[in-house]
Amino acid sequence: MTETPQRPLRVLAAMSGGVDSAVAAARAAEAGHDVTGVHLALSANPQSFRTGARGCCTIEDSRDARRAADVIGIPFYVWDLADRFREDVVEDFIAEYEAGRTPNPCLRCNEKIKFAALLDKALALGFDAVCTGHYAKVVTLGDGTRELHRASDMAKDQSYVLGVLDDRQLAHAMFPLGDTVTTKDEIRAEAERRGLAVAKKPDSHDICFIADGDTQGFLARRLGTSEGDIVDESGARLGTHDGAYGFTIGQRKGLRIGTPAPDGKPRYVLDISPVDNTVTVGPASSLDVDGLTAVKPRWCGAAPVGSASYTAQLRAHGGESEVVAELVDGELRVDFAEPVRGVAPGQAVVLYDGTRVVGSATIASTTRASSAVA
Repeated sequence: MTETPQRPLRVLAAMSGGVDSAVAAARAAEAGHDVTGVHLALSANPQSFRTGARGCCTIEDSRDARRAADVIGIPFYVWDLADRFREDVVEDFIAEYEAGRTPNPCLRCNEKIKFAALLDKALALGFDAVCTGHYAKVVTLGDGTRELHRASDMAKDQSYVLGVLDDRQLAHAMFPLGDTVTTKDEIRAEAERRGLAVAKKPDSHDICFIADGDTQGFLARRLGTSEGDIVDESGARLGTHDGAYGFTIGQRKGLRIGTPAPDGKPRYVLDISPVDNTVTVGPASSLDVDGLTAVKPRWCGAAPVGSASYTAQLRAHGGESEVVAELVDGELRVDFAEPVRGVAPGQAVVLYDGTRVVGSATIASTTRASSAVA
């Protein structure tokens, strides 16, 4: 098995303006590939996105990416994908919260922007592959088929947000950092040795299109306020809220409940109902889930047949859980060996066979391990 192509390729390196994508582009060029750098302009008004050294979506970032390309010695362009990003990522994010679900915009960006809109344009222009700074590995088997695997360093693994990539996209994906078993400080040291000014630039965090990091405020501006009830599992009214979209399953803070729980313990969001604008809260034990149903599956290879054992990851920085999963009438049914806590509809469940990414699907519903709200 090998990850490094045997012949030089025409590579389009997506350069966010951060250190990882800059080092990835430099490694691709050093490996002998014909590399062109591109920065994606994802907002018609970049000042409406984050300012400062956040590694995504700002004017400063495009300049940082250009300087890095100059140092590497590769051509560089800025491509305007603002309309696609707004439609496929931002509007999807808003619609999902409005429907009471919790989306992952980074996963959607990889699916719809970096490995769909960007890849399609790259292939049309004659490029062979798109290169990014993600920590994951594409492994080529003896028969030429390709698999997506976890990064060599589990602490930096980002395969979860790439679990939406299909066969065609994997065939044109390159992740030069995937085999790196080093600390982030060592990646920064490599960038400094290469003369890349982004070596000391802070990593990006949170959601790139929410300028102040206030997700609830962003949603309120887009969806307006709509007062509703906060109730317990029996339906008793405990308080009010300004919009059910402002809550996520498992949330503890910001509930504004004046009446303490009978046992004196904290209460958590158990269910969000956009139909009647109600948020249900209860004890932590009621968050335990022993099964789920997921829709819109995407497979990193052939779709699995029959029931089989896997491990599953439910959050970008979460751990693995042992599961049994089966595709039934186009829906993925997943049963957990041990209950897991705080699983929210709208999140992605990504299945693994060892280090290999089997595929991803969007959680539609859960089965609670207790008699709590489902």
